[in-house]
Amino acid sequence: MIQIENLTHVYPASRKTPARTAINNLTLTVEEGQFCILSGPNGSGKSTLFRILCGMSLPSAGTIRIAGHDLFKEPGKARAELGVVFQSPAVDKHLTVGENLRLHADLYGLSSSLYAERLSEAMAWTDLKDRLNDKVDTLSGGLARQVELAKALLTRPRLLLLDEPTTGLDPASRRNFIEALHKIQRERRMTVLMTSHIFSEAEDADRVAIMKEGNLLAFDSPQTLRSRLGREMVVLQSRGAVVLEGRIRADLHLKTRRHGDEIRLEETDNGASLPILEKLLAAYRDDIDSIAIKQPALEDVFIHLTGPQKSDTSENGEIQ
Repeated sequence: MIQIENLTHVYPASRKTPARTAINNLTLTVEEGQFCILSGPNGSGKSTLFRILCGMSLPSAGTIRIAGHDLFKEPGKARAELGVVFQSPAVDKHLTVGENLRLHADLYGLSSSLYAERLSEAMAWTDLKDRLNDKVDTLSGGLARQVELAKALLTRPRLLLLDEPTTGLDPASRRNFIEALHKIQRERRMTVLMTSHIFSEAEDADRVAIMKEGNLLAFDSPQTLRSRLGREMVVLQSRGAVVLEGRIRADLHLKTRRHGDEIRLEETDNGASLPILEKLLAAYRDDIDSIAIKQPALEDVFIHLTGPQKSDTSENGEIQ
């Protein structure tokens, strides 16, 4: 469904900033019917790639084919296959739910009879059936996001692009949105490419792509990506993590990765972590705030692949 070959995009230099390569010779294929998550730290090139896929920017080099259509030579045919949900709201909050959906249908040339059919279909999975006459600005964040998705689905796209669609939603609304999205995707055999920083959203994806500084670091199933780190790892917290990490490397000759106050020791063999944990407690008990053996998650894979960020991490350990 998406074939990206040797895609490069360079932002030209200005009086204040040097030229910057946002995407570096990227090649990526998303098969029809797959649910793919695209992740990466800030500045990784995700937003640039999303804008190019939506047809909002032209790359410096490379090709993209959407459902077999060249996005740059046949933009009309390629865009006809797309539905897009942007990170920033793209509905008019002063209009009602129904008015927003009707306006979108008019822009795509849907007849009144076809619109009625598609509206019923789009509303089937939502909590909006009794809210069509309500203005969007009276809805909760979760319901407003449902309007965005319903609007995108009116045209029955074969490919749905979503840019961090759960940003700002509470955990319950986020979970409901993702569950509804998976259900629709399976029923329609629709291809989905979604950018996200929330790793729980990627656990049920078919493929996860991780980028950094314009380069594709990994593209595989969640299970395969987790297997790269083995079956268990030691994770410890210390308020003196910088000093403690140096001591662990010097004294015990162990490989570590530090993010803020967290130090990770990644192992490949099940059971190998327990002796390491015991050594750490014996040598540095007073310097360790907490320590545990855990199974790798996608967040661990992300940290392992992307390494320390330029601004390191925030106090609560979130990627900046």
